[in-house]
Amino acid sequence: MAVPANVGSSDQQAGAVAGCPFHHGAASAYPMPRDYPLDPPPPLADLRKDQPISRVRLWNGQEAWLATRYDDVRALLTDPRVSADTTRPDFPGHSPGMSLVRSRYRTFMSMDPPDHTLHRRMLTAEFTVRRIDQLRTRIQEIVDQRIEAMLDKGPPAELVEDLALALPSLIICDLLGIPYEDQDFFQSRAAIIASSNTSPEKAAEVTRELCDGYLGDLIDRKSADPQDDLLSRVIVAQFRSGNLDRHGLISVARQLLVAGHETSANTIAMGVLALLEHPDQLKALKDDPSLLNGAVEEILRYVDVAHAGRRRIALADIEIGGCLIRKGDGIIAHNPSANRDARAFDDPDRFDIRRDARHHVAFGFGVHQCLGQPLARAELQAVFGTLFKRIPALRLAVPVSALKFKDDMFVYGVDSLPIAW
Repeated sequence: MAVPANVGSSDQQAGAVAGCPFHHGAASAYPMPRDYPLDPPPPLADLRKDQPISRVRLWNGQEAWLATRYDDVRALLTDPRVSADTTRPDFPGHSPGMSLVRSRYRTFMSMDPPDHTLHRRMLTAEFTVRRIDQLRTRIQEIVDQRIEAMLDKGPPAELVEDLALALPSLIICDLLGIPYEDQDFFQSRAAIIASSNTSPEKAAEVTRELCDGYLGDLIDRKSADPQDDLLSRVIVAQFRSGNLDRHGLISVARQLLVAGHETSANTIAMGVLALLEHPDQLKALKDDPSLLNGAVEEILRYVDVAHAGRRRIALADIEIGGCLIRKGDGIIAHNPSANRDARAFDDPDRFDIRRDARHHVAFGFGVHQCLGQPLARAELQAVFGTLFKRIPALRLAVPVSALKFKDDMFVYGVDSLPIAW
């Protein structure tokens, strides 16, 4: 694989000075606080300008390199000397829970090629654009039903519970063949694991409940009696052929179950908030439905809920942006910061649904970019193409200052979004 253009060669590395000439003083605490819930933390803008590769200090005292510019983020995410393997020593985990679950229940997202390529290929056919297009009728049906239920109940409504979380949860349960009535269980366990406030002991307990207990039992039932669902197809094609063992199946189920609802749910809620906070953009979308697909890409760029950044570790010395990242150093490629880089997006802090934002990195970049992005786009397009048509007077029922945001979670979002009309 070719080395990205702005990443130094081995000859350049040999002459590089260890560390970073832009970085001064002690490592900054990470994550950083936000001033406004729809914008990344303000210090990231300063870092993009003056210290694009800098040192930060994580929850466990470990230090890692933080990349904040668009080109650097993309370069690191495509460099073969940068690893996504969470089992490597000193891998920069997000929290005790996420570190535990990603090391014990690894999927292709935490593997490097060729293992990543092999395991990802097992699921690729399930998330092609063609396969997801076949789901659009079901997605639209759920959106219509959930909005109708909100209208029947009358204002106020709770958008996160009634629509934003319900839609992707129902779809992923349909896909995996999981009873929807189990959603409270798996959503609550996933939230505990993803919180930076969860102790290692509690994370281990909840991980066992979700993975070894609930998902293990589910896998055993489907192994005994496969049905017409994604997990059953993986069992027949991969487990029975010996490509995956039972533990591997549980890991796949965990990844799909959690990732399949959490990012879409939070993007829907934050996207609604972004439109309500920018009434000119909301009016433009209402007046011109042809702006829908572009609006979805701009929402993905602007609110980018994967605020923990893409975590990696260096397999070799890497010179980038005038800094030398040593072999074994942790790396955070900060995609929300990259999505606000003026080098990649004109006037990047402006929410503009007419801009071409398709080159955003909200889904990551390179071989590890999100497998489920066609499904996420289909869900977002259905919601934002329908919600404000059905409820044109939709508004927040409380001030933004009264909302509670998920600053401590692996995926950013809002706990609840009370709405009225």
